[in-house]
Amino acid sequence: TTLVFPSCVALCFPQHLTKPLLAVAFLASFGSSMLYGYNLAVVNSPAKYIKDFYNETLLESHGLTPDGHLLTVLYSLTVSIFAIGGMTGALLVGRLVTKYGRKGTLVRSTALVFMGGALMGFSRWCRIPEMVIIGRFITGVHSGISLSVVPMYLGEIAPKNLRGFLGLVPSIHICLGVFIAQVLGLSEILGKEEHWPLLLSLVAVPTMVQLILLPWFPESPRYLLIERGDVHATIAALKWFRTKGNIQAEVEEMQEEQRSLSSMQTLSVCSLLMDSCVRWQVLTVAVVNIGMQLSGIDAIWFYTNDIFRNAGIADPYIQYTTVGTGAIEVISGMLGCFTIERLGRRPLMIGGFLFMGLCCAGITVSVLFQLSYMRYISVGCVIGIIAGFCIGPAGVPFLITAELFKQSHRPAAYTVAGCLNWMSNFTIGFVFPFLEIATGPFCYLIFCVVCLGVAVYTFFIIPETKNKTFLEISQMFATKNEICEEELYPNSELKMALMNGYGTLDFHNKK
Repeated sequence: TTLVFPSCVALCFPQHLTKPLLAVAFLASFGSSMLYGYNLAVVNSPAKYIKDFYNETLLESHGLTPDGHLLTVLYSLTVSIFAIGGMTGALLVGRLVTKYGRKGTLVRSTALVFMGGALMGFSRWCRIPEMVIIGRFITGVHSGISLSVVPMYLGEIAPKNLRGFLGLVPSIHICLGVFIAQVLGLSEILGKEEHWPLLLSLVAVPTMVQLILLPWFPESPRYLLIERGDVHATIAALKWFRTKGNIQAEVEEMQEEQRSLSSMQTLSVCSLLMDSCVRWQVLTVAVVNIGMQLSGIDAIWFYTNDIFRNAGIADPYIQYTTVGTGAIEVISGMLGCFTIERLGRRPLMIGGFLFMGLCCAGITVSVLFQLSYMRYISVGCVIGIIAGFCIGPAGVPFLITAELFKQSHRPAAYTVAGCLNWMSNFTIGFVFPFLEIATGPFCYLIFCVVCLGVAVYTFFIIPETKNKTFLEISQMFATKNEICEEELYPNSELKMALMNGYGTLDFHNKK
């Protein structure tokens, strides 16, 4: 797969997808986005062993014998604390990317993975259950940072005709991370009681690869020019990622955006929320990110084995059924990645959420009617939810967060999107076991309503952003936000001069 996939990519996009651009997309996603997917699913297989570990250590340390309810709470905390860490990381994104840049933030954040992995890896040996929870929290902080920074970085280094494709590369790696966690969690590999700490701590391996190789790649050209004003570094970065013929037009487009922002600093979260010029963009980011998590996909990932068990699948076959769903995720993610530049963002979002909604309703029906063949319908619906999610909703929300905002608004937008995303992730991870107990199979109808609602919102509100520049996308929202052209281009009296055939900033008042 590693050899065939890049070859297929090169055939699909022979003109603009250079090897360095493809390499940095895979490397940034491999050491960051893949860990997010891995951490989502890795606690599913060893759930029983983790609960047993908590039971044993509580008895040893405090003389307590916890009941099933307390163990459920502790395990739910172990699952959902990852999301609390993610929300913490998301709050830091705006400041980090402004100070250290996109690539610089990714490189520096790798230290968190090594800390979290070490805590989880040595927890059983030290007989300290808190190390598992703290380790999950720290790796969550890393995922909260990288889940926003990777799409931002790739969105800024990509030419506009490849922005959708590169924007979904992280979503493929999220699916790949889930699949790897499911495979390694098989009882024949690391799904044994003595191996679960190793299973949790393997996150350090891809991060080590990223730490060694990523510093050799350039920083985001848009960051270098628009925020740092370093024209020569921008040109050097573009030469690294592009063929020479594309450089001048891109520098000019960046300079045009910089001129429109020359009197504006990078916005804080509060300023973003108060800015009426991006009212509908902020609302859109909120809807798609909350909908992405409340669609039920995290409940599927966190509690796959329990869902299949409730559907009547025999225990010996559950782990293999789960691995099969992981393979479907990877295939669906690749399908979405290769079709987004042909179909656009809207069809993948609308189709993905609609299909997920129908499958959520299908799970409810299949569980209510416990007939022999219904278990297969239930499994099919779980696979359908995962496939629908990975084709579009898994990656498009992060992509359009970059596309809907100009450079000054983008860090704050990712902070807002990340916080909402992780808050919803925590809510599902912690509440779902109790929601399922309280409502039974009807809990999936809640997910169904959310999915259908996001699909309707996307159809009526979100425009197609394929092959549009960031400024063109801002113009598309101008009517909804009731702003005029002068507000979009407050410095339109400025003009640009070219230097050395590439372009640099030279401000002159129009006569």
